[in-house]
Amino acid sequence: MPRTVWSGAISFGLVTVPIHVVSAWEDHSVRFHQVHLEDMSRVRVRKVCEIEDREVPNAEIGKGYQLTKEEIIPVLDEELREMPLPTAKAIEIEAFVPLESIDPIQIGDGYYLQPDGQVAAKPYTLLRKALERSSRVAIAKYAWSGRERLGLLRVRDNVIVLHAMHWADEIRDPAELKPDDVELTKDEIAEAEHLIDRLTRDDLEGEEFTDRYTQAVEALLEAKREHRAPPAVEEPKAPAKAPAKVVDLMAALQESVAKAKASRGGDATVHEMPKKKAATKKTTKNSPAKTAAKKATGSKETAAKKRAKKTSAPKKRSA
Repeated sequence: MPRTVWSGAISFGLVTVPIHVVSAWEDHSVRFHQVHLEDMSRVRVRKVCEIEDREVPNAEIGKGYQLTKEEIIPVLDEELREMPLPTAKAIEIEAFVPLESIDPIQIGDGYYLQPDGQVAAKPYTLLRKALERSSRVAIAKYAWSGRERLGLLRVRDNVIVLHAMHWADEIRDPAELKPDDVELTKDEIAEAEHLIDRLTRDDLEGEEFTDRYTQAVEALLEAKREHRAPPAVEEPKAPAKAPAKVVDLMAALQESVAKAKASRGGDATVHEMPKKKAATKKTTKNSPAKTAAKKATGSKETAAKKRAKKTSAPKKRSA
């Protein structure tokens, strides 16, 4: 059973739902300690007072806000807990919106909300069913770890989930990261859409969606524990150097579609490169030498046709 990280209630209008908050995810990463390589003893971080130059126990450690370089304002945990915030012990629902209206970049870690006893079962189920039938999510505010936060409530497998959210002013503007505008042909965009179609699937189940790095680290540790050589792994291919410019974007897209077809068992169709009527016009327009050559060739062909027509035409008989 996951441990409770916070206890309180969901405030839904005049309805109150007592809940426990538990983490909705587990960290399966392999953890390492810092050690002294000569004797493999642990290296620990000590909390030392810089004035007294001695290690300080947790009982003597508190919070302080650095106002200036010389002045620090002390803040007690009791003072933070007693702040008159309506969200200090409640998740206050402020509005209901379609999930599509929320930018995913605002959504953070998820937590399961567990009803606190049988008394909370009925209002908890009421809120869950109301969320399901409305096809909306709830936007709420709550206070954790000394600050007020924004959250999103939704339903997953009959359990209400709270997602931490970033405030709108916490999201950085990506405008300065955007590349300069480039021209793309309709054929290139269409082929990219074909590639998306080939890579589309209904779920994220499969071997390719496993943490291979953690598995490799675990295999390494098991081998070292048993004093044997670690398992051999296939050497990854060195990534090709990026060219200065894309020579043939369409060819790269079609090759990607072909690889997607092969990886999905041949259930995809590779689209042949369409004839570039518009692209040809665009190319000749940008290449004066080719345009002049084409005009000269066309003039010679036209003249030859006229001479042939004149030669083959029947002569008029004189009366």
